[in-house]
Amino acid sequence: MKRKIVVATSGASGVNLGIKTMKLLPKSVEKHFIMTKNSHVVLKKENNLTIHDNENIAASVASGSFGVDAMIIAPCSMNTLAKIACGISDNLVTRCASVMIKEQKKLILAPREMPFSAIALENMLKLSRLGVIIAPPAIAYYSEQQTLEEMENFIIGKWFDLLDIEHNLYKRWE
Repeated sequence: MKRKIVVATSGASGVNLGIKTMKLLPKSVEKHFIMTKNSHVVLKKENNLTIHDNENIAASVASGSFGVDAMIIAPCSMNTLAKIACGISDNLVTRCASVMIKEQKKLILAPREMPFSAIALENMLKLSRLGVIIAPPAIAYYSEQQTLEEMENFIIGKWFDLLDIEHNLYKRWE
């Protein structure tokens, strides 16, 4: 049985990381993709990828019975993070995140803004205490990235580590 993973993008800044994450997921994964209106990106439908309309709160991934295994929101805007922290499920991204929390499934948020305000940090702490993984797109220097692509691969590789997805996207600590 294929693992089902949802990748969502909220906000325009850094949306390429979300798309690249989707593209790098292995073919063995059933992929679902959600974009908010602010993610003004045109994406062609790819093999083994289901694109959901963010306004369709009745989509399959909005139900716990659909059996999504994990979700990553990359990038995750502070607006989306705040809605999730407050239990607001007014679109498919926030509804699916709510289901992940309710079903105690893996939910990874990649907040993209910095510096973090005290309000954002409180929301992240609240979500972290609920089991949500807060994983901003931050690089490390031990893997000796030289290009933007290598930096992106490192970030995505760290997210894949959290999702238990095998990869060779970055040089590991030796």
